[in-house]
Amino acid sequence: MIYSSLHLTMKKILITLSCLISLGVNAQNIKDTTKKKLGDTLKKDVLTAPDTVKRLHSKPWTFIPPVALIAYGASSFIFHPVRNVDYFFEGEIRKTGPNFNTNAESYFLIGPVVIVYGLNLVGDLGKNRFIDRTALLGLSGGFLGISEYITKKTTHRLRPNGSDYLSFPSGHTGMAFMGAEFMAQEYSDKSFIYSAIGYTFAVTTGIFRMYNRDHWFSDVVAGAGYGVLSTKLSYLVYPYIRNWITHKDKNGKSTMIMPTYQDGVPGISFAKGL
Repeated sequence: MIYSSLHLTMKKILITLSCLISLGVNAQNIKDTTKKKLGDTLKKDVLTAPDTVKRLHSKPWTFIPPVALIAYGASSFIFHPVRNVDYFFEGEIRKTGPNFNTNAESYFLIGPVVIVYGLNLVGDLGKNRFIDRTALLGLSGGFLGISEYITKKTTHRLRPNGSDYLSFPSGHTGMAFMGAEFMAQEYSDKSFIYSAIGYTFAVTTGIFRMYNRDHWFSDVVAGAGYGVLSTKLSYLVYPYIRNWITHKDKNGKSTMIMPTYQDGVPGISFAKGL
């Protein structure tokens, strides 16, 4: 059942990415001579996918912190001192906020992503244009969703509030840190402030999850690691996916692979430029 769901999820993600990238490349050939200025503006940010993807690779050493966070969270299942830290924070939360309850984390976790698209809307452009940026975000979400789903089902940890056995890792925290790293990837070259804002949203989300007694401390730490790692992985592998879909041969002729859907039957079309 789990593997069938994962297979269907990955299939949907790949088809969606293919559509986004193919749309971006095809749009480069669209010209509107009667509205040239408007057409150029749209092609510049919304409809085009320029060849800047080769600059997206994450540096190898930057993968160490998120892996360390995941390792810390996982160690709580093995080492009693690490697990005792969970119990310590839970005890403190019971003392300082026994009646705390909020849904604010559901808004905080999407804050960094909303800010990224908002900044682009007002003209403060990030590293990537709309098509590539959206494909990267979707790929990050795919990595995060699949990895957290498998981990939650495998670890079977009871939440502090006893509601279910899907405590490890924190999904809300993972989403928040995925968005924070997404914002950092797009804007950290401009200013460190952008990264600080994104990660402030993410840390606040994790704190709310603990005070709502939905997660243990180690759940939140691991969730942060999963979120950051998922985004970094997407920025690492996406260039290869995009180049494979929009391949150009040695003569400069483009080869395009696109998903198709006709009469209820999914398929793949192949086109080569002349």
